[in-house]
Parts: sequence; structure tokens; C-alpha cells
Amino acid sequence: MITLEVRRRELLTPGFASVTLGGPAVGDLTVAGNDQAVRLFFPREGQTRLRMPTLSNEAWIAQLMLVPKSARPWVRNLTIRRSRPEDEEIDIEFALHGDSPMSSWVRRAEPGDPAGIFDMGTMYRLPEHAEGQLLVGDESALPALLSILDSTPPSLPTEVYLEVADAADIRPLKTPAGVRIHWFSRDDADMRPGTLALEAVRRASLPSGRFFTWVAGESRLATTLRRHLVNDRGVPKQDISFFGYWRLGRSTPG
Repeated sequence: MITLEVRRRELLTPGFASVTLGGPAVGDLTVAGNDQAVRLFFPREGQTRLRMPTLSNEAWIAQLMLVPKSARPWVRNLTIRRSRPEDEEIDIEFALHGDSPMSSWVRRAEPGDPAGIFDMGTMYRLPEHAEGQLLVGDESALPALLSILDSTPPSLPTEVYLEVADAADIRPLKTPAGVRIHWFSRDDADMRPGTLALEAVRRASLPSGRFFTWVAGESRLATTLRRHLVNDRGVPKQDISFFGYWRLGRSTPG
């Protein structure tokens, strides 16, 4: 359990923001690689302090649930976008969704505000045999996808399908020569997040040779795309990593 504080907050696009957390305890974090996941603990509105769990194993969940809600922090799963141990800082990017607890905290966060993280390791594992890769995600997966692209070898052909809520959230990216990014925006259309990216991959010519797939975002996007690749494209199951970050219509427990 690592307790930090807010150092900076930056609005990246209308729907995305970055919060820089820092402090000497950053030295206790070992960043293993791409897609470094953490549990983020942040105060509820009106709380004057952050009451972090003390157990650094999975028993922290039970410990946290014993804390009265009036003193219990919110907890969300997120990805470290960048780490700068020499500056004792990490950056975390957020997709902002209405007045959700996390989005509200990001909008009101100020330097000095407390926050904490619990390391959950990495989930991105590029096999040695991969001759290319396919990366797919909705807005909730964008920070993880960008982190993965930061370390993608220039020689690895990579097709990226990124869906965001609004065209204003599409941003220019500097990527290796072998990376092609396909952006999609729902623009207030009444459709399930991930639908546009999923349909685009279904119609696409996929990387040649044996390629690795990483897909994350709304649960149906991840599971349906995996099913399509295995059943319709003959992709080996072991070459696909899929993660349902969230499920439409179901709130994240606090």
C-alpha cells in the first residue's frame, strides 16, 4: 500500500484528464512493464483524510469493507501511464464519465490532496513468436493502450482500433513506424461502447502471420472480439489476452 499526493492535474481532451501523483513512496513501486495496473484509492467528497488499508495482500478488501462508508475511500482499477522514479512521480490518465465518483474526484483534485495505490502488476505479455499485434479498446482502455504503444518495437507491425465517446477526444499520437491507428467516435450515438471498434475489426484485414491480440474495455467488446477471432478467424486462444474492465449498466463497487 503506497500513499502519495496529487502534484498536478491536466485536462488532455474534453473527456480525458491526467493526474500526477508523487511522493517518496514512489520508490516502493516496481514498474514491471507495459499496462502496469494499480488499485487507486481516493477520498470521497467531504472526507478530509485518506484512510488506506494496511494489508498488502488480497485481505485488504475485507479490511476495507469493515470501514464505515463515511470513512472508506473509493477504489478503482487503473493503469499507470508514465513513471518517473527519479522525480518520485507517476501519471495516471482518466476517462471522464459524467458525475461518477472517480470523475468528480479528478475534477476537484488539487496539489496536496491525498491518494494511494496498490500494485497489481502487468497484464500485457507479448509472446516471442508474435509476428505482429492487434490492439483494441474503448476509452477505458486508452491509457493502457498508449502505455503499450510507448514500448512497441518499431519493427513489429501493429494494428490499433481505438473507440472513444466523442471526436474531440481523438488526439494526435507519435507512434513507431509499424503502428497504424484507427480511431472511432460514437458522438452521442445511442450505442453500446465498443460497438464501432468491434465491427471495424470484423471487417478488417488482420496482421499477416501469427499475431498477438490484446483487447480491453467494456465486457462485451472483450468477450465478443475474442469469440470472433477464435471462431471466425482461426486465431489460437493462447494468442489473445482479453479484459473486461467494466460492464454496461453495472456500477463499480466502492
